[in-house]
Amino acid sequence: MKVPISWLEEYVPITVPLEDLAHRLTMAGTEVDSIESTGSYEGVVVGLAKEVGPHPDADRLRLVQVDNGTKTLEVVCGAPNVATGQKIAFASIGAVLTDAHTGEERKLRKSKIRGVTSNGMVCSERELGMSDEHEGILVLPEDAPVGTPLGDYLGETILDLELTPNRPDCLAVMGVAREVAALTGETATPPSLDYPEDGPDISTLAKVEIEDPDLCRRYTATLIQGVTIGPSPDWLADRLRAIGERPINNVVDVTNYVMFELGQPLHSFDFDELSEGRVVVRRARLGETLLTLDGETRELTTDNLMIADAGRPIGLGGIIGGTESGITDGTKSVLLEAANFDGSNNRRTASGFGVRTEATLRFEKGLRPELAEYGVRRATKLILELAGGTVASGMIDEWPDHGGAVQPVELPVSGIERLLGVSYESELVLSTLERLGMEVVSGNGTYTVTPPYWRPDITIPEDLIEELARIIGYEMIPTLGITGSVPAWEPSPERDLRERIKDILADYGMQETISYSLTTPEAEARARPPEHGLEQLRVMNPLSAEQATLRTTLRHSILAVLSRNARTWRGPLRMFESGRVYLDKGEGVGLPNEPEKFVGVVAGPRSDLEWMSAEPESSDFYDAKGIIEALLGEFGVTAGFAPAEETTFEPGRCARIVIPSAGRAEIGVLGEVASEVLATFDIETAPVAMFELDVEAISKLPELQKLGQQDYTPFGRFPDSARDLALLIDDTVPAADVLALVERNRLAISATVFDVYQGDAIPAGKKSLAVRVVYQANDRTLTTEDLTKAENSILRALEHNLGAELRTQ
Repeated sequence: MKVPISWLEEYVPITVPLEDLAHRLTMAGTEVDSIESTGSYEGVVVGLAKEVGPHPDADRLRLVQVDNGTKTLEVVCGAPNVATGQKIAFASIGAVLTDAHTGEERKLRKSKIRGVTSNGMVCSERELGMSDEHEGILVLPEDAPVGTPLGDYLGETILDLELTPNRPDCLAVMGVAREVAALTGETATPPSLDYPEDGPDISTLAKVEIEDPDLCRRYTATLIQGVTIGPSPDWLADRLRAIGERPINNVVDVTNYVMFELGQPLHSFDFDELSEGRVVVRRARLGETLLTLDGETRELTTDNLMIADAGRPIGLGGIIGGTESGITDGTKSVLLEAANFDGSNNRRTASGFGVRTEATLRFEKGLRPELAEYGVRRATKLILELAGGTVASGMIDEWPDHGGAVQPVELPVSGIERLLGVSYESELVLSTLERLGMEVVSGNGTYTVTPPYWRPDITIPEDLIEELARIIGYEMIPTLGITGSVPAWEPSPERDLRERIKDILADYGMQETISYSLTTPEAEARARPPEHGLEQLRVMNPLSAEQATLRTTLRHSILAVLSRNARTWRGPLRMFESGRVYLDKGEGVGLPNEPEKFVGVVAGPRSDLEWMSAEPESSDFYDAKGIIEALLGEFGVTAGFAPAEETTFEPGRCARIVIPSAGRAEIGVLGEVASEVLATFDIETAPVAMFELDVEAISKLPELQKLGQQDYTPFGRFPDSARDLALLIDDTVPAADVLALVERNRLAISATVFDVYQGDAIPAGKKSLAVRVVYQANDRTLTTEDLTKAENSILRALEHNLGAELRTQ
């Protein structure tokens, strides 16, 4: 929010240096980001056109004798509106101006134009960077002092404020003036609202109906007839430019001016274009469209609040008007609207159409209905002064529910000290709150406080305590030691486990990503998780359509991150994300389950390209499997894998992660992401391996329960021996089952699959599995006979349990 000092001073005297004022505002929570000075206009001064005559060799050019305060210079000028006696903006040779045709900045040089030397330039608004107007020169007021630098004459000092979302009152110069008054002890004086009402009764001319009072709590309107549309006066146009707004015409400029002055958005309609003189505030109907002032034709939905006349839409309530009822140069009668629209609906509609206006910014923060009357009366007064005409008697005021008055807040005296650790004298509390425009009644150890209508953020006692602290000064609160006991540290095994897993994955070269917990069912469905189809928890008032539900999975978010990174990075892609998912227990059951999950993806080449090696191989399922095995190994857990089928993954390339030591308890899933899923995320890098882990399931593993308490097992003192087995087995039997059965033998300390083969000499439906078994005893060196007995025992167990046989060819 930009606040020109000259504008601010119209409502409150500024009696302290600007730097001090900026510091006080910042310390009170209204941060001053910067103090800016506009309009340096170096090399440009106020000049006097002493004489204007024809150019000897060009009908459209004129020779202007300009007094710049020190001497008279001849200038060639092509503007049609230049005239003798005008005060003008004169640029000397060397001034930097904006080229009216290209928009680029250029240094002004002395030049000959059709044989006559021009010793400077008489400037238009565009050449000064004020606006796009360049059809004529900028004519200054008659009292502008000749020779004064234009920056000193037109320049402005501006406070650039960074506001918090709970202070819509400070989105108005008057709101900032009240804040300044409260901090400096001065009095803020609001602008006058009085004007004559000489026209016929407005009720005989115009009608307003509110069909949806839940979306429009109040609608006020006045009617000004016989107006003359034209440019705004300099003071108004300059103020709008100073805050970054473009002047349009006197009526539209007044509505913008009052919005920034009081914080109430307004809209002006060409009354003669309204069918039957009626305004209807209603939800749009299916199939209705509206051509808005920005030239876009918008298809409306029943969630959009529409301003209509007797037969057609004429505006989106609180967002943007329609072209057919807008103010034009031919407008003679203006219906002026100031309404109070529902903030949540306004935000949804604006977000849906991608329209972000100053009006939307204010409505979505929640304005009080009382502000509408002040806004419409102030704007009516200014239009009457600047555009002339006659105001119809009375004001249309449709306010279906007057019961929503500002409610008083009870503030216990003891609550102040309890929250701030300091007590204030009653007089100081009363005077501080009254300076903020509040009505205060004190008695029985309680302050009964009624906030002003412009402070919708004050609803609970803590809000009032915050006001006292910031206005009296946070620096006035003494620094005290803690009086109570320091809370004891409470261990959180699950949190410690989560952080340990993060550290391990980061050590393995994986990058952590973070995404929103809010999503949509459509976004999740792209990853085809097993949770798809479950009822999702919906947000009552989502910030946007893309954040409407709580997530039930992390798979879609990690794939979306992978998609963005894969477009710009050709190296290894290894990422993980951790977070809670939210699983609904069903209607009326209570709060959702919130299990903590880890999800990771591995894609791209296994390593960066090196000059000494060939093109690196692509990462695959086994890279992700290795990460899982190494991760669990850090906790002394041996991972097992069992075949699985999930829609996220390619058929036959998915495995459940199981833990043999915990009765094959399942702790997650691992697989190669299906090509159809990759296509929905526009991921061309393939294959992509993904794993998902359940933190709670990991924390319950027996190895984790006695982590740090394991008995030491010494290394074997006797040599080990390795033998290989070539097994013929059904191709549906998982290798993990074979290894688990082998390792049951008391002498087999490890078993590893080192080859799988299907093809020639292997019967259909079978596969050849090569397993290396390492044998070792703790009390002796194994003999050939020991090894043969152990091997035969393993083969018998494999044949009996899995139908495996020793391959002979």
